[in-house]
Amino acid sequence: MDRRSFLNAGQQSVEQTSSPSIMRSMASGLQPYNGAWTKSEVIHLLKRTMFGASQKDITYFLSKGASAAVDELLNPVAPMPAPPLKNYTNTTTPATDADFSVAAGQTWVDTYTADGTVQSNRRTSFRSWWMGVMLNQDRSIREKMTLFWHNHFATEANDIGTARYVYKHHKLLRDNCLGNVKTLVRAMSIDPAMLTYLNGQLNTRTAPDENYARELQELFTLGKENDPNYTEDDVKTAARVLTGWRNDANKNASYFDATRHDTTDKVFSSFYGNRVIKGKTGAAAGDAELDELLDMIFSKSVEVSRYIVTRLYRWFVYYEIDAYTKANVIDPLAAKLRSGNWEVKPVLSMLLKSEHFHDALNQGCQIKSPVDMIVGLCREFDVIFPDATDHAVQYVHWNYVRNWGALMQQNIGDPPDVSGWKAYYQLPGFYGIWINSDTYPKRNQFSDTMAVSGYTASSKKIIIDHIAYAKTFTNPGDPNVLISDIADHMLQLPLSPTIRNQLKRDILLSGQDQDYYWTNAWNAHIANVADQTALRIVQKRLQDLIKYLMNLPEYQLA
Repeated sequence: MDRRSFLNAGQQSVEQTSSPSIMRSMASGLQPYNGAWTKSEVIHLLKRTMFGASQKDITYFLSKGASAAVDELLNPVAPMPAPPLKNYTNTTTPATDADFSVAAGQTWVDTYTADGTVQSNRRTSFRSWWMGVMLNQDRSIREKMTLFWHNHFATEANDIGTARYVYKHHKLLRDNCLGNVKTLVRAMSIDPAMLTYLNGQLNTRTAPDENYARELQELFTLGKENDPNYTEDDVKTAARVLTGWRNDANKNASYFDATRHDTTDKVFSSFYGNRVIKGKTGAAAGDAELDELLDMIFSKSVEVSRYIVTRLYRWFVYYEIDAYTKANVIDPLAAKLRSGNWEVKPVLSMLLKSEHFHDALNQGCQIKSPVDMIVGLCREFDVIFPDATDHAVQYVHWNYVRNWGALMQQNIGDPPDVSGWKAYYQLPGFYGIWINSDTYPKRNQFSDTMAVSGYTASSKKIIIDHIAYAKTFTNPGDPNVLISDIADHMLQLPLSPTIRNQLKRDILLSGQDQDYYWTNAWNAHIANVADQTALRIVQKRLQDLIKYLMNLPEYQLA
């Protein structure tokens, strides 16, 4: 489903459609963007590189300029987040299990456990923690890139089982999210979580397992849409190269077992130039053959670079890639990735600073993912969560928000399969897959809840503070300015003057015609914040306005 079809659907529940997409006539390339740097451009950049665009972040980056803003987003200075904490009780934990001695509020990531219930509690802790990290992200692209690589190297926490593997895998993504693609692929190849998820630890010389060898080429490096000509035999041969790797749950690490490794020569097809990886023996054989395998795959540099860049483009810009975009954006970015020795940051810098990224046709054309929607809402309205002094309740609130994402079909930590979420690769729907008759009403339910009643746990509530939000704008007492400011912040596509005037009259003016019906109400509240009647009048009108805007289809666009 394309943007226009989605908007034309209005408030109706929308099913996936295979209607032909509307081709966009793009004429912009990778020349540096030298146009206007207004709130509109800042919001576009932030909604693509972070989760939502908060008022504080808009003000901050507005003073930077386009190039400097991208530089700062690509160079995080904030420390990495502390690991997840034990937010669960020992009620079902055996006293003999090491986790029993981990105190509440301390991290569990350094302590081994073999107990299934503890593992389940830890996986929930991890997911809640990750949601908290995104809600409290720093001013950088790091969180968006961590989620990008999570989708690219998709693993399912529930299938992995061991929570320490899950966290270690996540940390690997986060630590390398702006680094070297080839380095990250190598690390993934012997990552304990990946070895578990794709059966790498079961891959032996007597029973080669092809799962990782297949996905290494098909999903992680060369792709399926890139006219790759590697063969089924190449998959089987790569599996033999990768034999012998195992996991040590106690040490939370992988290791190479030479006795399980295939020491015979591995001969690949003409696609790889009939390359032969000589069989090796001894403790270093696994590392040596893995390096040769990756060197061979990355020697197909045009195919690999185009595939990685295409994935990045569809994540940050748009899913549709026409011939012009391929020639003037994808191919030059792929060349940049190759010439930069597989470093991803220069590629992102070139893309995000380009005229193409800021092209009007590339703004407001993405349907928000569930995570974008729920995290962005909380950040843009500065929803206040319990702080770390009450970590148990804090985790409950984080998990509440995370669960809404799962209900909307994006459960962080557990994408549907090794291919990741379909919205990032599935023809012809792409982003439109996020919207159907089940998920669209849930989006409205979440935004309605946060706008009206909020969520309460242990006497602590998370809810939009409508008055505090209105105060972030320049002149909240003027209904015309306030409507424009709120609509411009919340919606990527402009509302017509007719609709703005109707919203002003019907909501802020309570059906009256004179602007002072709002101005007087606002000023009365500001003059005496303790006056509960004045508070309720202003609060209800703002609540109705914000709730209405969040229920518009346009609110689902970024």
